[in-house]
Amino acid sequence: MASIDQAEFKNSYLNLGERFSTPQKPTPVPEPHLIRLNANLANFLGLDARELNTLEAIQCLAGNRIPANSQPLAAVYAGHQFGQWNPQLGDGRAILLGELQGQDQNLYDVQLKGGGQTPYSRMGDGRSPLGPVLREYVVSETMAALGIATTRALAAVASGERVVRDQLLPGAVLTRVAQSHIRIGTFQYFSARQDIKAIQQLADYVIHRHYRDYVNEFYPDDPYTGLLAAVVNAQARLVAQWMSVGFIHGVMNTDNMLLSGETIDYGPCAFMDRYNPRQVYSSIDRQGRYAYSNQPDIARWNLSWLAQALLPLMDKTELGAVKKAEKQLEQFVTLYDDYYQTFFARKLGFDKATEKTVEVCEAWLSLLASEDCDFTLSFRALADQLGAGEEVVENIYPLPEKFQPWLQHWRALLTEQGISSSQARQTLLKSNPLFIPRNHVLEAAINMATYNEDFTLFHQLVDALANPYDYQPEYLQLAQPPGPGQEIVATFCGT
Repeated sequence: MASIDQAEFKNSYLNLGERFSTPQKPTPVPEPHLIRLNANLANFLGLDARELNTLEAIQCLAGNRIPANSQPLAAVYAGHQFGQWNPQLGDGRAILLGELQGQDQNLYDVQLKGGGQTPYSRMGDGRSPLGPVLREYVVSETMAALGIATTRALAAVASGERVVRDQLLPGAVLTRVAQSHIRIGTFQYFSARQDIKAIQQLADYVIHRHYRDYVNEFYPDDPYTGLLAAVVNAQARLVAQWMSVGFIHGVMNTDNMLLSGETIDYGPCAFMDRYNPRQVYSSIDRQGRYAYSNQPDIARWNLSWLAQALLPLMDKTELGAVKKAEKQLEQFVTLYDDYYQTFFARKLGFDKATEKTVEVCEAWLSLLASEDCDFTLSFRALADQLGAGEEVVENIYPLPEKFQPWLQHWRALLTEQGISSSQARQTLLKSNPLFIPRNHVLEAAINMATYNEDFTLFHQLVDALANPYDYQPEYLQLAQPPGPGQEIVATFCGT
């Protein structure tokens, strides 16, 4: 294990050239101190977790000290934001230190979010208030524990300075880890400038870093169509997983979709409490563009812009390239439906999706919507309908009496498919989390830390959510839906 100061950082993205990024050192902060360290992630990256608690390491995590092998940079990109084109965005408050090799031999970006101004800050201060750092730490690590591809949180560090927003707020820096930070908007930036050479260079880099085996196996003679196919598949799976846990991203702009297929940007995000397909949380999404039920269509729309950027590389003729792109975008619908139906079949205790499981799932979701039921706990409560033997019966969310006819039909279908109650119960408990980052609890944790310097609830959340499927009686209060007056109806962007 290495100290972060002497870690073997690679700088492969910087090596792409000056068109892709700008060298940029973080801006030092006055009094950094560690809030939380992700020891397991540190070890995965070959970093000594004990050393990361030292003053010298915290200086690196705060941006006050540059690791010896790091060549920090801010990347440029563009994007559609709420459907409106912005020709130049970029890392306005995030600085990439470089890449570290994980235990799986893949490279992982290590980035300081809130590291100070860059050429892409657009009049901003490049800083982050404490609240968004805590939110991203909690939610991104929950997503990882749920088995959903995501950026990760290595550390949260308080900066010791105040950040000016609508009020003075304590500042913080998040050390974010990702397979890479290359976005659909990165390709759009060069596509808008008709820089075909840069698009090809970037595409080759993404293939080599993320999809080399896939492209070599399935598209050896057509690598750029293969790249689009791989990203389409990754995004179809990702969004289907979001839907299966009731996650609403809130800001699915093209600059917030990574080609690696990871979830990024946990600003106005939320997990649904009551099931409502039209649910919107983001305070800036006044038209409901990024509502829960719209997420698959938005993902496909975003992917169409990646396809457009790749067209010059996909075929010698424009018509041939367009046909290839359209085929892959049509494939998104099929892939998404397959993933969605499979994930929801498992959430109901079935081994696989069939026409009958799709029908029973649609009926179940209609019941949840009509009865204003909690999305997470209603699915979890199904395990209690099958008997527990010697196992713990949670019974923390009794289902309405109106559900009895559906429950009888569901049990009969399990029997028809040869699935025993004990088998179904195990599938249910593995597929339906008990714990999610409840909006009202997360907001309370942020307020306690922001205004009282009390991180107790934040640490409890991180600890409980590290095992979201496990029955943890000591944390059951964190699993409860909001009571009267507790429901959060709007979330806010972290900038």
